[in-house]
Amino acid sequence: MLWKVGFSTDDILELFCDLLQSENVRWAQSVQFLEAQEKTLCGDVLLTAAFVSYVGSFTKGYRQELVEGMWLPFLKSLKVSIPITEDLDPIAMLTDDATIATWNNEGLPSDRMSTENATILVNCERWPLMIDPQQQGIKWIRNKYGSELRVVHIGQKGYLDIIEHALSCGDTILIENLEETVDPVLDPILGRNTIKKGRYIKIGDKECEFNSSFQLILHTKLANPHYKPETQAQTTLINFTVTRNGLEDQLLAEVVNTERPDLEHLKSELTKQQNHFKIELKLLEDELLTHLSAAEGNFLGDTELVEKLETTKLTAAEIEQKVSEARENELKINEARERYRPTAAKASLLYFIINDLRKINPIYQFSLKAFNIVFHKAIERTVQSEDLKERVANLMDCITYSVFLYTSRGLFERDKVVFISLSTFQILLMNNEIDQEELDFFLRFTVEQKYKSPVDFLSTQSWSAIKTMAMMDEFRGLDRDIEGSAKRWKKFVESECPENEKFPQEWKKKSSLQKLIMLRALRPDRMTYAVRNFVEEKLGAEYVDGLRIDFAKSFEESSPVTPMLFILSPGVDPLKDVESLGKKLGFTIDSGKFHNVSLGQGQEVVAEAALEKASKEGHWVILQNVHLVVKWLGTLEKLLEQFSEGSHPDYRVFISAEPARTSEEHIIPQGILESSITITDEPPTGMLANLHAALYNFDQNILETSSREQEFKTILFCLCYFHACVAERRKFGPQGWNRSYPFNTGDLTISVNVLYNYLEVNTKMPWEDLRYLFGEIMYGGHITDDWDRKLCRTYLEEFMHPNMLEGELTLTPGFVAPPNLDYIGYHKYIDEMLPPESPVLYGLHSNAEIEFLTVMSDNLFQTLVEMQPRDSSIGEGSAQTTEEKVKDILDDILEKLPEEFNMAEVMAKTAEHTPYILVCFQECERMNILTQETRKSLKELDLGLRGELTVSAEMEALQSALYYDNVPEIWSRLAYPSSYGLAQWFNDVLLRCRELDTWTQDLGLPAVVWLSGFFNPQSFLTAIMQSMARKNEWPLDKMCLTVDVTKKTKEDYSHPPREGAYIHGLFLEGARWDIQSGIIAEAHLKDLTPTMPVIFVRATTADRQEIKNIYECPVYKTKTRGPTYVWTFNLKTRKKPAKWILAGVALLLSV
Repeated sequence: MLWKVGFSTDDILELFCDLLQSENVRWAQSVQFLEAQEKTLCGDVLLTAAFVSYVGSFTKGYRQELVEGMWLPFLKSLKVSIPITEDLDPIAMLTDDATIATWNNEGLPSDRMSTENATILVNCERWPLMIDPQQQGIKWIRNKYGSELRVVHIGQKGYLDIIEHALSCGDTILIENLEETVDPVLDPILGRNTIKKGRYIKIGDKECEFNSSFQLILHTKLANPHYKPETQAQTTLINFTVTRNGLEDQLLAEVVNTERPDLEHLKSELTKQQNHFKIELKLLEDELLTHLSAAEGNFLGDTELVEKLETTKLTAAEIEQKVSEARENELKINEARERYRPTAAKASLLYFIINDLRKINPIYQFSLKAFNIVFHKAIERTVQSEDLKERVANLMDCITYSVFLYTSRGLFERDKVVFISLSTFQILLMNNEIDQEELDFFLRFTVEQKYKSPVDFLSTQSWSAIKTMAMMDEFRGLDRDIEGSAKRWKKFVESECPENEKFPQEWKKKSSLQKLIMLRALRPDRMTYAVRNFVEEKLGAEYVDGLRIDFAKSFEESSPVTPMLFILSPGVDPLKDVESLGKKLGFTIDSGKFHNVSLGQGQEVVAEAALEKASKEGHWVILQNVHLVVKWLGTLEKLLEQFSEGSHPDYRVFISAEPARTSEEHIIPQGILESSITITDEPPTGMLANLHAALYNFDQNILETSSREQEFKTILFCLCYFHACVAERRKFGPQGWNRSYPFNTGDLTISVNVLYNYLEVNTKMPWEDLRYLFGEIMYGGHITDDWDRKLCRTYLEEFMHPNMLEGELTLTPGFVAPPNLDYIGYHKYIDEMLPPESPVLYGLHSNAEIEFLTVMSDNLFQTLVEMQPRDSSIGEGSAQTTEEKVKDILDDILEKLPEEFNMAEVMAKTAEHTPYILVCFQECERMNILTQETRKSLKELDLGLRGELTVSAEMEALQSALYYDNVPEIWSRLAYPSSYGLAQWFNDVLLRCRELDTWTQDLGLPAVVWLSGFFNPQSFLTAIMQSMARKNEWPLDKMCLTVDVTKKTKEDYSHPPREGAYIHGLFLEGARWDIQSGIIAEAHLKDLTPTMPVIFVRATTADRQEIKNIYECPVYKTKTRGPTYVWTFNLKTRKKPAKWILAGVALLLSV
């Protein structure tokens, strides 16, 4: 062609050189790059191979640390260093942008972590095992392989036949939802244990042909599985668990796609265009090089070659220009997208908060799929705005509130406070509105109780907290101000609701979080209310108002693939809502469209048939009490999934189950929890609601059934009050009942039936019989603790006696048993006459509420601490990692831990082995066991932290306990019952060691014995009886202890008594000791556990024991009572013992 227009050979040569010159620049660069790559190729391949082999199971942070912090420095530090490309990206070595774009189109999330995972999965030699709790990985795999993929579950019918067929045909097979153990029959496939020159694999007894094209992909939904080492060696573990940053990127794409679809479309087009450019340039280059290499002789005559060269030059120039334009456009697009990032960041944070709720209770499990639906619905509902900043703010508010509503309907009331306060703190941290160190101090509140309070309105605990805070810059001078303006501070501290009052002096100007810190020191019992106020201030009143979501509204979100799961609470029947809605929509048992199956032995087949029929015909199915069929739950999970596919659009499943008491007892499968809408419904709280609820079990007809109407009505009302007392008393913890019992309305209705029958056949009122039947059988049937049985009996003795029929029975101060009324009259009487809610209604002292609220606050903070991200900054000044904090605590304990007692030396000090000396020996031996285990476990953990010892599960548990200020289980099982945190517990151990050390100096009985300091205080009290029995030659089984409470303190005694012993260290809960009168008296308000004076304990024979005007007071080791029972001390009283029994009065060895 060039010759036809008159070009000479020289012209052609010049043109050819000109065209090649432009290519020469790019080719020279390529040659230079290839020469450099030749030197670094081995190192690059080594690092990339290591990346594929080892990093798959780790999170993003650990992957970076392995590559950049360990492997690269190691390779560079070798004597003969291995050259590696600077800033090598293993992903770029294994794949290209076009492939990644294809994966994204197939449903792979676009974040870096997901790209790494997909690259490892495609390139690994061992079979990939995907850890995929959010099921993003499996979604991509299903789209990627499409109809060619064979999907099986282990245990499904004929699954081995499917695997064998795939093995011989070279298919790709996905084994989904693996547990922590893999069927041993699959071991030969996992290990690729081929036989007959690699042509066969033996599965069981069968030899199956092995096609080299066969691919196996393994998948688990478990979030933190522990696989056997051989499974980990045979597979490549790949962690598809979504990360906060990764989810943020995904949600950003979602929100921009919804808000600005033009931007996402343009970004997608740019990516495709860029990939197309690269492919086109590569093809042109390859064709050009092919022509050049194939050219023979004088190639100047090859016009096609010259044209190709010219086309390549023009295309390369065009592409270069378009790439430059695309970069500019991409910058603009990214800038526009970034304005929506705060929305995605907040939503990602909220997802990870609700995902962590399973730490509180394993029934709180929410899928990412369901969260995405809530996210999109919130975006649709958000108020439109022309101003982008306002629109983003509206989006964040609407998403936050939608997630709150979605989550809170499935939470118990006590956990709603945890959820919303945790969300508030994390949102404020993300926005840098609060200080991490202040928050950490507020939640942990690590305070040494060593400062005695100089003011009468603050306890030692509160003053110690104030002194600790005064060392911090923000609270410097607080202690001086409280002492200097004691009256103003006293008024504030003793106000009924201090959280609503202004702080005195300049302290009212402090930040909201700093006010919370001060209030936690001054009034820990009001912290739940204070935190609610804080949430209301920061997020809005709608987050703390007790909002009950209408069942019909929740039902709208259900579908054939989304069942509704009701978490049952005693005294509540949520299925009434289902039945009433079913009637409105035409789904009733009579119409045959409503199947109600109560699960139990043999009912599984009925349930399966109902599900199958309902899915085809569009019926509703209720499966009640699924927790009773543990072995069938796995089948149910698969059936729900199976029947939902292609089912009738009206098909719905409703499930009810009781929550497990502990996480170890949890049985409901993760799949059911994640796919369901979870709803909790709890019984009413407070005496008013409980008394009405008890009365609602009856009606006017029942009130009129008995021929002895007045007696029947009066006793029935008293039974309702008794039922409300025993049910609601549970909220006061161990002071209410030693153990928690499942009292229910069935106990009440059966008791009323018994009452009716007895009244009809007896002319004389059988008081004793009725009290026995109600207290020992109907309600007493639940009770397992003797002291609780005594409490139940006392209630009935107070509420059921002849005076009640004469209108003289006072159920509680200010509330007399009602006269003869009708059904509506009783409800009105309750509303008009019942005093305000107070512990006094149950026979308890008002202090019981302070204790109950304090425990509730402590539990709230303990849960919040455990829910905080583990990598957050801790301490003052510099940020500490978890390991550094644990190391500091570990070193501190090891430094202070005393040496063990030398038992040989101690025993050699005396030849006489009296009961007291034997107790001393036993205590020293038990202390030795505890200190030995403490020292040994801490040294092992220290080695583990330094990487010199493999970290075991026990060491992990120890590390976690040290971090959260909990007493490690391996120590507590060798120690004594204690409710202290780790710091206080360890100080207590040191005090006990000191006490024993003093005693072992001469083995003489101390002047006043610290009874609380014993591992086994019963042994010392028994020793008192043994000493007396030996001295007087009395039979030990006929002896008992008598106690005399003195008016003195420990310091007033310099030597022990001639017989018996002086003891100290006891506290009285529920009452106080009147030192002047020498009797139990009504407690002072806010003095929850006053210290007892020294008690003189001696032994005497049982027949000499004083039994008049005494209260049999139980002694417990801790506030948890129950199993920590020690002894019974008879304390003098002028009031009826029943008063103290109902008040839950007890002596405690530690508070």
